[in-house]
Amino acid sequence: MRNTPQKVSQSIDLFYRGVSTRKVQEHLAIFHPHNASNVSIYKWVVKYSKMISKFTNKLKVTVSGEVQVDEMECHRRISHKAKRGIDKNWFIDSIDPETKFLISGEYSKTRGKRDIKAVVSKIKERTENQIQMVTTDGLLTYPKVIKSVWGYNHKLKRCNVFHNKVNASKGEGFNHPIERLHNSVRARTKVMRGFHGSINSANAILKGYEIYYNFITKHQAIKKCPYELAIPELALALENEKNRWLGLIKLSNINN
Repeated sequence: MRNTPQKVSQSIDLFYRGVSTRKVQEHLAIFHPHNASNVSIYKWVVKYSKMISKFTNKLKVTVSGEVQVDEMECHRRISHKAKRGIDKNWFIDSIDPETKFLISGEYSKTRGKRDIKAVVSKIKERTENQIQMVTTDGLLTYPKVIKSVWGYNHKLKRCNVFHNKVNASKGEGFNHPIERLHNSVRARTKVMRGFHGSINSANAILKGYEIYYNFITKHQAIKKCPYELAIPELALALENEKNRWLGLIKLSNINN
């Protein structure tokens, strides 16, 4: 590309730290001789989020025996040209409460069985046989999906993983690690006033946030990035790379 790798990765990093594309454009105008439009910055975010996630989604992770799965309501403008008309969508995601690693997440139009199964199947694929307990809320779709993905032991008359169902409506509280993650996502999407494009672009933006959360910013509870605990071999590969956005783009080019 005609823009430098540092300029592109700097723009993506600023975007996920809460800066709008127009403010990123103003920032670039101060420090770089050739400015980029806010549309170009948006395209960089979508393009490289897709590229990196294609690589990182293939990586196996080392996690604890529990995974928490939940859904977060999101709003998206039905058409990027329309000034009115909001569609209610969902971000379905999962987290390991010990490493804080966001294992699998998808932006979906609904939270039906197919949508949730896509996320849960990815958890099984990335963690293999590590998961012993799946913690969810009381949504009726979860028991069927968990049974379908992890299987059912007819001899013992139970699912192969323990389903820890937490009903918040009964005052049981919920899963603090995944709720904290949702608060972080909301803090970023709130200033965007919702998503303004297609399902595909909204999913790409949240894939980028997943990368930011797992690989770029340190988690306050563990004092390091979640990937350093969940994927230690990648931590070694990126050990001397201060610009981890650029390091991940390079690895994506080699491995995709």
